[in-house]
Amino acid sequence: MKQPLPSRAEILAFIARERAAAGAQPIKIGKREVTREFGIRGSDKIGLKALLKDLEAEGAVEKRGKRFHKAGMLPSVVLADVTGRDRDGDLVATPVEWDEEHGAVPRILISAPRKARPGQPVPGVGDRGLVRVELSDESTEKLQVYTGRVIKLLTRAKMQVLGIYRAQPAGGGRLIPVDKKNMNRELIIPPGAEAQAEDGDLVAVEIMREGRFGLPAARVKERLGSLRSEKAVSLIAIHAHNIPNTFRPETLAEADSARPATMDHREDWRALPLVTIDPADAKDHDDAVHARLDDDPANEGGFIVTVAIADVAAYVRPDRPLDREAVERGNSVYFPDRVVPMLPERISNDLCSLRPLEDRPALAVRMIISADGHKKKHTFHRIMMRSAAKLAYPQAQAAIDGFSDETTAPLLESVLKPLWAAYECVKQERAKRSPLDLDLPERKILLKSDGTVDRIIVPARLDAHRLIEEFMILANVAAAETLEQRAQELIYRAHDVPSAEKITNLSEFLSSIGIKLAKGQVLQTSHFNEILARVKGTDNEHVVNEVVLRTQAQAEYVSENYGHFGLHLKRYAHFTSPIRRYADLIVHRALIRALKLGPDGLPDLEKGELAEIAARISASERRAMAAERETNDRLIAGWLSEQIGATFKGRIAGVTKVGLFVKLTDTGADGFIPASTLGTDYFRHEEGLHALIGNRTGETFRLGDMVEVKLVEAAPFAGALRFEMLSDGKPRPGGGGFGKKTKRGRDTGSPRKKGTKASLKTRKKSR
Repeated sequence: MKQPLPSRAEILAFIARERAAAGAQPIKIGKREVTREFGIRGSDKIGLKALLKDLEAEGAVEKRGKRFHKAGMLPSVVLADVTGRDRDGDLVATPVEWDEEHGAVPRILISAPRKARPGQPVPGVGDRGLVRVELSDESTEKLQVYTGRVIKLLTRAKMQVLGIYRAQPAGGGRLIPVDKKNMNRELIIPPGAEAQAEDGDLVAVEIMREGRFGLPAARVKERLGSLRSEKAVSLIAIHAHNIPNTFRPETLAEADSARPATMDHREDWRALPLVTIDPADAKDHDDAVHARLDDDPANEGGFIVTVAIADVAAYVRPDRPLDREAVERGNSVYFPDRVVPMLPERISNDLCSLRPLEDRPALAVRMIISADGHKKKHTFHRIMMRSAAKLAYPQAQAAIDGFSDETTAPLLESVLKPLWAAYECVKQERAKRSPLDLDLPERKILLKSDGTVDRIIVPARLDAHRLIEEFMILANVAAAETLEQRAQELIYRAHDVPSAEKITNLSEFLSSIGIKLAKGQVLQTSHFNEILARVKGTDNEHVVNEVVLRTQAQAEYVSENYGHFGLHLKRYAHFTSPIRRYADLIVHRALIRALKLGPDGLPDLEKGELAEIAARISASERRAMAAERETNDRLIAGWLSEQIGATFKGRIAGVTKVGLFVKLTDTGADGFIPASTLGTDYFRHEEGLHALIGNRTGETFRLGDMVEVKLVEAAPFAGALRFEMLSDGKPRPGGGGFGKKTKRGRDTGSPRKKGTKASLKTRKKSR
């Protein structure tokens, strides 16, 4: 008897059920598994394949390689905050990270055991922890509800309101919030509730009372630091995101007691002239490179490329104080005015920094590269090395360009030229692989000695940068390949394919500028690169780069590999920066264990433990990115606060239904223009076009448009700017004219639209 095809609902329920039942363990759910579950045979498989494609196109499921999972579902292990209790008194949690494009933030009901076992975590409101979840029967189409069990408690998240204390002459003061969402909501600090806070201090407060009239009152609970001190703007982001910035005594004690590594379990490579090439202001140097022509006749024109990475695993042992604090931090955080390191300076800037002419332990990979750039084979080695020189990117590039100095001149022929020749080979393989090639310049904020902004620059993009990047990518791939071949568990760096919904939005946008995407086409990075090449040098170049970037998924750490779409690689693992990323330290330990390179490799782990670590450090990475971005915003807003009324050139960098985000050309500063200030017309948001379009006039403001704006308001501590639009919009895409306009392009046929006062508080919805 012929088996009927399952319905959409049945397939989605099966995928959700299987992933939830798997817990933290990797699970494959693809066409084969769906076929087996529903007994599909013969020609019916064609119909099933079409059904799965439809589900993917609709965004109902997402495909990772050959595996499907329901779109917008939480992973089986998630980092979550316990935010309160429901009516029955049960704890309720929400995921720390959630993409709002998938809908409302899921709700997790924490199940508490009636009697806790010894060592079992007991959560409370305000806690952050790793939670194993499964979909609940209470879920609806509009709101996902999960049940969860806390498997590991992390540091308690402080439930606090942060702000700048402003003292009043009569005693007490006011709190100026540093959160953009609350920036217009000041709090009163009554006399006696200051807790010795001084004017200009960053403080954490608790709200005492909130009446119907007047400002709410609050009490200072903790003085976090003074913003009058040198280089302290990053204090706000550090405390707002609960980033650990002081090491525990036991961690420092272990670091201080560490002694230089010995030759045990190591090869002596100290004669090999490895060199480090880093930014000029780098304080730690954890990677070194070397290249030479391969003398093997079978590899004519090929090279032997060596990448050596600081052996952090020799000093940071599993489940010791250094290790426990490193996994809590997850990564180093880089601000313009300071660095919050993952490891104490004794480790990161001393014992593990590959200083020139000093013995340092390292984990090295030696790679055989063919003349056309293909990696033929590789081997890993645990070594003792001695860096021949510490070079900066511009310094190394200048030597290659004919401007050597006293450091680079002796190295030019023997070290630097072979490195560049090997890079020329590797470039060919990169071109064949065709990774995503976005052209989005990165700006760097330079500070004065007092911590204020001096200037903002766009550092030159040199071949020296590209060389190091490509060699590091090769080393990362080699690490993942070796560990897979040895059947050794590891943490991958993965980057998912863009969702069907985002591809549809991209297709609609590109069609509006005359570029067609074939429907149902499986996009590869090469297709994106062809699109980018078509618009290079045109007015649409910047906006297309931005839209393609927004189409991409966010990279993450996972214990189940599904490839790296952006780099167009089947397997990829972070190996090259164990000083500043915990994921790399896990990979180092895995290599040491798999290759039997010493006793300090990856220990036996409990079931699902790597998945838990991956979830934890992925959240730490996103926390760091948000903190770094907000600090840059605050520094720039403070710098521009003295230029109220000035006009600037910029580009529309974001379009929402409530207004426009504009990025200034010279500084990269982001500011907001509320839709209510654009004119007398009603502007509707056309999501597919990334535009605000006037209903009557057709006047259009679109992502990527160059505009002129005036700065009308700045809130330095919140990092917010508000602009006024001075440029006219463009005609409606596809035709349609404007009404009668003034010099600045505003329709004069009807009175100005009434609405709330346009201020920075309108910027509630961020990109």
